[in-house]
Amino acid sequence: MTEQKPWHGVIVATALPFTDDLSVDYDAYAEHVAWLAENGCDGVAPNGSLGEYQNLTEAERAQVVKTAVEAAPEGFTVMAGVGAYGALQSAHWAEQAAEAGAQCVMLLPPNTYRANHEQVKHHYATVGKVGLPIVGYNNPIDTKVDLVPELIADIHAAGNMVGVKEFSGDPRRIYEIKELAPEIDIIIGTDDTVLEVGLAGAVGWVSGYPNAIPQSCVELYRLCTSGDYADLERGQQIYRDLHSLLRWDSKTQFVEAIKLSMDIVGRKGGASRPPRLALPQDVADRIVADTRAAIAKGYDR
Repeated sequence: MTEQKPWHGVIVATALPFTDDLSVDYDAYAEHVAWLAENGCDGVAPNGSLGEYQNLTEAERAQVVKTAVEAAPEGFTVMAGVGAYGALQSAHWAEQAAEAGAQCVMLLPPNTYRANHEQVKHHYATVGKVGLPIVGYNNPIDTKVDLVPELIADIHAAGNMVGVKEFSGDPRRIYEIKELAPEIDIIIGTDDTVLEVGLAGAVGWVSGYPNAIPQSCVELYRLCTSGDYADLERGQQIYRDLHSLLRWDSKTQFVEAIKLSMDIVGRKGGASRPPRLALPQDVADRIVADTRAAIAKGYDR
């Protein structure tokens, strides 16, 4: 059995609650972190894309990590998102995460422009000097930088990436990554590829929909990654039942979608900061229908 490391298991990319005037609701966030721990998740990733980190002030961003660490029970991971325009900013946020007590960080490539491979390797090496384990985050749709398998392998070989959250949506990449870097940990990055990437050998899932239905998502993850093919029948059933909902995690409106699903199940999702606005009614209606369909099948926690 693989040793359980801080970045293993179901690490929830947490949605961030705001008050009516769109100030960060730190009390609600602390309660949410504790609730996720109580419902079987293994950790949280504050200041990821779902946490709207791009729209936070420096003080808010730092306080979100501190709040997560303070709310986390013993043994519950805080993997701080440290994505930024460049290496110096990301290193700053990694230092802040270390001071706050986070166990590891999640790092996008530089997202200022389409950096080349040498620039990306320098980016990870700079943050690596801080000393916290780094989980790379490949999101070529948002950052315009694709962490292709050979680049991941180079960064891992240099000691600057212990695992990778693969958000390209292509499960075939996992096999090439593991061929080039057998020791790297694969982390499921998209909620609608849990089964495929789980079967390919993932040891973690940085996930969105546990914000709304943590117990159901944890069960799905465990079944898809147990290595016991007897679990697959139940895993496939849950996956089919939830796939229309999990699919929203990979769409442009993923933040608003997951927050809306949270509202429907009785959690505080609420509004997002601009530029995100209220969803068009037809899109909101589809998210509501998918969420209610999952609830009707028993996936309400």
